[in-house]
Amino acid sequence: MIDLRSDTITRPTEAMLDAMRAASHGDDSRDGDETVMRLEVLAAERTGKEAGAFMPSGTMTNLVAVLTHTQRGGEVLLEQNAHILNSELGGIAALSGTFHKAIPGKRGAMDLDVLREKIRPMTRNNFGTSLVCMETTHNAAGGAVLPLAHMQAAHALAREHDVPVHTDGARLFNAAAALAVDARDIARHTDSVCFCVSKGLSAPVGSVLCGSHAFIERARAFRRLVGGNMRQAGPLAAAGIIALGTMVERLKDDHATAKRLAVGLHRIDTRLVDPSDVETNLVRMDVSPSQRSAAQWSDDLKQRGVRVSPASANTLRFVTHRHIGAADVDAAIQAVATLWQSAGMGKR
Repeated sequence: MIDLRSDTITRPTEAMLDAMRAASHGDDSRDGDETVMRLEVLAAERTGKEAGAFMPSGTMTNLVAVLTHTQRGGEVLLEQNAHILNSELGGIAALSGTFHKAIPGKRGAMDLDVLREKIRPMTRNNFGTSLVCMETTHNAAGGAVLPLAHMQAAHALAREHDVPVHTDGARLFNAAAALAVDARDIARHTDSVCFCVSKGLSAPVGSVLCGSHAFIERARAFRRLVGGNMRQAGPLAAAGIIALGTMVERLKDDHATAKRLAVGLHRIDTRLVDPSDVETNLVRMDVSPSQRSAAQWSDDLKQRGVRVSPASANTLRFVTHRHIGAADVDAAIQAVATLWQSAGMGKR
């Protein structure tokens, strides 16, 4: 089975498994754990921040960031298709006590003129803007990468109003690879940032939230509040350390296989994918011309040995990762081509 549903299905390497077996087993929730602290220091160094806090998931790091920045009050401004807003089950409202304002955007980049209009100060009648959030790579925009100039401008605009900025960087190192820059070059345009050591980096579990020392100390309390304190987390952190040391440079290989997939799908029918939109390891395929739903396409492709997730009613999301090679991509393209022809769709 060729599994293109997500890069979260990546398996740990032998080096990770060896490190996990040799890891410390301190209580990270009580006295701290040596291996966890090493990962947190490394994560802070890689993002150019002062400190980091290890947590089970990217959804949790985003939630804790919102809680820490806003102190449970005010408005959070973020792009209208942001993962925090659309894929994290409303935690931004239900758990952080804030409410959002969705900013229209293009390929995940907020319209800066609208952002400027929507930022407002606290008054006796409202809490005002408490936080601005960005996302790179942007999941709903097909893995699009925010331009550094856009991030710089958004951060500067927020600073003018003394509003902090958090960046959901679940695939931060994919963004850095696509831009051919260091992750620090991205993270300097935000006050806090999180990234996953799972996904394309292949560790089994975990995300790290990075920011200033004071911010992370406050974040640790909110991590406990939402049940994110872990006990013997050393083995999980050990895999994360190996991930940061060995898996970052190869992410460009996943981008290459995604581009190969996009080009192949485009050859079947130009309406399916625009290869120029594929910047990282996500490919979105529009199946609407076939008059069949994405869920039906997912079921049919599974019968042909390809697993892929519906991203919307008419869109499939393919995600490449280190377990997917050129032969897998070519087989997936052939499966789509066969189904496309059987649906009575000619080449366009």
